[in-house]
Amino acid sequence: MAKAQQHRLRRHPILDPLGEPTVAFEYNGETLFAREGEVISSALFANGIRIFGHHPRDGGAQGIYCVNGQCSQCAVIADGVLVKACMTPVRAGMVVESCEGFPAIPPDDRRVEFHEIPEHKPQVLIIGGGPAGIDAAIELGRFGIDCILVDDKPELGGKLSLQTHYFFGSVRDCWAGTRGIRIGEMLSEELARHPSVQVWLNTTALGAFYDKKIGVLKDGEYHLINPQIVLVACGAREKNIVFPGCDLPGVYGAGAFQTLVNRDRIDAASRLFVVGGGNVGLIAAYHALQAGIDVAGLVEALPYCGGYKVHLDKLRRMGVPVWTSHTVVRAEGRERVERVTISQIDRDFKPVSGTEQAFDVDTLLIAVGLAPINELYEKIKQYGIPVYAAGDADEIAEASAAIFSGRIAGRRILRELGVEVDIPQDWEPLAEILRSKPGETSEFKPPEDVTARVFPMLWCTQEIPCNPCTVVCPRDLIKMPGSILQLPHYTDGCIGCGRCVAICPGLAINLVINDYDPQGEKALLMMPFEFEIAVAPPGTEVVTVDQAGGTVGTGRIVAFKEHPDLDRRKLVMVEVPDADKLKVAGFRIRPETVAVDVEASDEEDPIVCRCERVRKSEIVREIRRGVRDMNQLKSLLRVGMGACGGKTCSTLIQRIFREEGVDLKDVTVFTERPLVAEAPLGVFGGEKRKQ
Repeated sequence: MAKAQQHRLRRHPILDPLGEPTVAFEYNGETLFAREGEVISSALFANGIRIFGHHPRDGGAQGIYCVNGQCSQCAVIADGVLVKACMTPVRAGMVVESCEGFPAIPPDDRRVEFHEIPEHKPQVLIIGGGPAGIDAAIELGRFGIDCILVDDKPELGGKLSLQTHYFFGSVRDCWAGTRGIRIGEMLSEELARHPSVQVWLNTTALGAFYDKKIGVLKDGEYHLINPQIVLVACGAREKNIVFPGCDLPGVYGAGAFQTLVNRDRIDAASRLFVVGGGNVGLIAAYHALQAGIDVAGLVEALPYCGGYKVHLDKLRRMGVPVWTSHTVVRAEGRERVERVTISQIDRDFKPVSGTEQAFDVDTLLIAVGLAPINELYEKIKQYGIPVYAAGDADEIAEASAAIFSGRIAGRRILRELGVEVDIPQDWEPLAEILRSKPGETSEFKPPEDVTARVFPMLWCTQEIPCNPCTVVCPRDLIKMPGSILQLPHYTDGCIGCGRCVAICPGLAINLVINDYDPQGEKALLMMPFEFEIAVAPPGTEVVTVDQAGGTVGTGRIVAFKEHPDLDRRKLVMVEVPDADKLKVAGFRIRPETVAVDVEASDEEDPIVCRCERVRKSEIVREIRRGVRDMNQLKSLLRVGMGACGGKTCSTLIQRIFREEGVDLKDVTVFTERPLVAEAPLGVFGGEKRKQ
């Protein structure tokens, strides 16, 4: 069992350890161990296995990409059947094989026997058990509405189960100042109090039909649901970009990385690079550092990072370099990522020759945006079934906005069902605020009285929806005039309780303690800290930095303190020269990133369609021949014909059309398939399959 311990997180500053791997299974003839309920992909990663097979077309190595059932990169053969490793739990005695080329068709000479399909007629069907789906179900459950909520995962919460950071937004309305994982637990507990809501986990919604029924696969058995109203809250899938080496194992989505690390406690990388400066990329980089995984850097194609500045600032303070107006130009390695090369880009997003830098890493996280999972919503609407969308399936935004989106959708559905229920007038405006992009950024200003015994430094200088610091202050000294988008302002009278430091979701507040040194040569700073103390134990001399990560000087860690308002966040006391007290916003926890020599590469024809291994040059050739219908590309190249149903490559192909000067108005996109997820053919006749 020793090998099974090799790539599992044994310690984490926020998350509890999981149980030992005790479930024996076989992989390519070797006995390995998984945790109870663990999916195959995570079990393989825990055992150091990153390559799950090789593609039949060109022998390209296959690994993971989304870890969310939205692609087919992780296909393996389990007990003789081709499955998605990220969606298939390990069972004791399971025989798993890598998928080398075309998998053999399993022998099956049994006569198909048809059985009656179970049918259900709830008032409401909710598809998706993330924050939006749960909150809508709670609203409906309060009025005793007969609901079925389905989700394809083994537990509720959606992406909340991956979010170890404190949430932004409103304390009163969406639990701002609470970790996402705790919010998921609280919502699930609240939902359990409403018996009119049935929760079907491990249940995939397969498709909608003209007779106004929805087909779902529940624990391997096909069911038909005929609801009065449907709410689609399926969330989002990660977008992709094309560059040489983008198909290598080790290049995968930031959300996939969070799933491996935060949900399954897998030590998924040793050193990684991030592409994308939105909140997903910035937060994933922070989560990597928390798990003890080094982050060599982050690039953003725009001249600025679109995520919250407090997320960007804390990465820079920790020593992670961030390059804007840059992108990744290639990933290299023998069957897996070993190096990435980045480059500055011009106004047309073209690489600037001579600006390349290369870094040795084993993982490249792609965080270039999200796309709604709304195919089922469109099909349901097409067949005339009353349907609503909520959360990311409606509009991409933060999880706090998804919570409110589900709440509003639940009330609207109640009204359609004839229930007299109020939708408070401030809900819609608040929902819009929670969806807001970051607003204006102001120059940092310290408090007027910097001679007081103790005072807070509010390093939050960008307008974002967040108010925990104003709620938690026992003397109401931090004000936010107007909406929760305004910047917080401190008035005199701080007592040094540290509650604002403890609760700030952006780790953007520290306290300056002036009466620490009778000689007046030193000051003491209280800062938030969410890493293992072993990273910087008391007595350690540290390099202090300003808000943007620039070097200020040196400091010394004096002590760590606990606080009753903390959820595993620590308060670290750092001694600094008195002259530095108004400059220091944090200290570095990682060494400087050093680039390596850039090597020439002949690979300039990247994979666009991962499922069928179709390269960009093949698509460009057909476009130049006059093809304007993406469905024609299917017949010519098989692009979009893979197990993901064209979900991964559709937007990439449209981008290639634009690059070739074709107006997208002249392009016919892929025709949506009737079924949005795959299922064994026999289940439609009533056959039950093992999960």
